[in-house]
Amino acid sequence: MDSQTADTSLIEMMQDLILETDDVEEFLNELARHAATSIAIDVEVLCGITLRRQKRATTVASNNERARRMDEIQYKFEEGPCLEASASQSRVLIEDTRLEKRWPEYMGAVNEHGMRSILAVPFELEASAKAALNLYSSEPRAFGDAAIKTAEVYARQTSKALLLALRLAQRNETMLDLKAAMNSRTSIDLAVGIVMGQNQCSQEVAAAILKSASSTRNIKLRDLAESIVAATGKDGAKTHFDE
Repeated sequence: MDSQTADTSLIEMMQDLILETDDVEEFLNELARHAATSIAIDVEVLCGITLRRQKRATTVASNNERARRMDEIQYKFEEGPCLEASASQSRVLIEDTRLEKRWPEYMGAVNEHGMRSILAVPFELEASAKAALNLYSSEPRAFGDAAIKTAEVYARQTSKALLLALRLAQRNETMLDLKAAMNSRTSIDLAVGIVMGQNQCSQEVAAAILKSASSTRNIKLRDLAESIVAATGKDGAKTHFDE
């Protein structure tokens, strides 16, 4: 299969994957699993995808739990090949963790977990986010020229799909935050109305009473409002998000 045909096949696979998976997390994990199987070497490949955003790194996908743990070791030490690859936007290859001089504490930790070689390849994302494809093997020098080329092509061709998935995830998070805020606001508004009725006072005075009680009892205003609403036998208000 020539390079152009391989690229087209990978793009088509990404399109099918987007259509077939039900949510962003499932899509990202499937992306990691496919990346691991695409690297044709004789031993098992662990694969994780590190995302750096607002100076915080996290694993957004992995082909199994061991791969996720390997990524998290880097976050513990705040250094390593995958963090370096995403930050510098350049490939990082560790041929043998026992001989590597960089990041000695991290290398000692992954070596204790049986990892002997690591390949990290950056994705091409927008400026506000950086990511890397992280590949681990229990064999030294597991990632030769062919494996490196495959990983780089894979990262390049799937960057747009990853960026789309991250944008969808961010949009979902924003909607959930907005829904929570609306629900919280509605509970507070209902509680203010209850206090107004009980104390025959204005909305401004009722709101002040709630805030004072929240501060005195060291309870979040939302939680206090929800308890007041529940005590009156109401089930909580519906917002237009629930319709």
